[in-house]
Amino acid sequence: MTNGRTLILCVDRDDDIGYKGGIASPVIGREACLAAANSLGLVDPEDSDVNAIFSSVKVYDELIAKGEDVTIAIISGNHLHLIEGDRKIAAELDTIIASTGVTSCILVTDGAEDEFVLPIIQSKVPVSSIQRVIVKQMPNLEGTYYIIKKLLDDPKIARQVLVPIGLAMLLYAIAYLLGYPEGATIVVVGVIGIYLLFKGFGVDEYFNYFYQALLTSFRGGRFTFVAYISAILLAIVGVVMGLTSILQWYTSEGGLFFWILSFVYGSVMWFAVAGIIASIGKIIDVFLNEPEGLGRVVVLPFFITAIAAIAFGASVYTLSISGSIDFPIAADEGVDIIIRSTVGGLVCAFIGLYIQRLIYRWSGHLFVMPTKE
Repeated sequence: MTNGRTLILCVDRDDDIGYKGGIASPVIGREACLAAANSLGLVDPEDSDVNAIFSSVKVYDELIAKGEDVTIAIISGNHLHLIEGDRKIAAELDTIIASTGVTSCILVTDGAEDEFVLPIIQSKVPVSSIQRVIVKQMPNLEGTYYIIKKLLDDPKIARQVLVPIGLAMLLYAIAYLLGYPEGATIVVVGVIGIYLLFKGFGVDEYFNYFYQALLTSFRGGRFTFVAYISAILLAIVGVVMGLTSILQWYTSEGGLFFWILSFVYGSVMWFAVAGIIASIGKIIDVFLNEPEGLGRVVVLPFFITAIAAIAFGASVYTLSISGSIDFPIAADEGVDIIIRSTVGGLVCAFIGLYIQRLIYRWSGHLFVMPTKE
């Protein structure tokens, strides 16, 4: 028999019990967990979380029969935003620990995705065992097709799989209609490659942060909402201009690096203006609401301008020295542009750092904390 109380914890990271079954978490107690499993099972009998909940109840009953002091609970995350969901899981686990006084935990999960929250759980309470529930199925072709169909019906998975494929096919059709069949293939491969890089490096999480910031600024009536919407529209224009630049200056002799710089040449100024507008909106809101943090954001437009200037100079120089296209800028002019843009970008970055230093000094004197006598 173990010392202390043990928590039988079932984790539903994608919040199927709330999204499908309408059950608010945390769910504590055997009867409440059975009710949650029945509610989810009646809505979607094929959901593996139903099996995980019943397995948790089974473990609970076995340990109760042995005379151990145990309790059972279900916690869930967020169906569409995993970061916010993980924070919700941490908060709910704190609530359960405070209300039940458990000293150890047995984690029951239906898959590897739920086990991503294991470090969060271990930071709150020691995990003495992990029970992974595997649903038995017949491995035939019909079953595989049905599983794939059910996955694509999930809006979270469909958004990540169907949207990039549909966008790539749409871009291919547009480029083909414009008379660039070879460029169309390049555009499609480039879009898919960018999407895979975004997913691989986790850039999509930054877009999620941006989306949450946009919602916060809208609900709070802040200036950043207008600035962010303007930046999004300009960024869309930048993507279109970049793709147009690839089609206009496409050459089979340049390679992938040449195509990337062609995209940069057509889009970087639009992206720069979008970034500057968004950062200025952020600076205005910080100045009006929390001026002590102005030094953190005042440097953003200067850095964006510096990076854009250097990237533009590099793209112009690369395109100008290529003899396979009729670029309007000569090679010697390209050298002059890359030198001027690099020097100008560095000077702009130094100016931003100097202004940031002055802002820190100003805010340090303005918001100095009074000392106790």
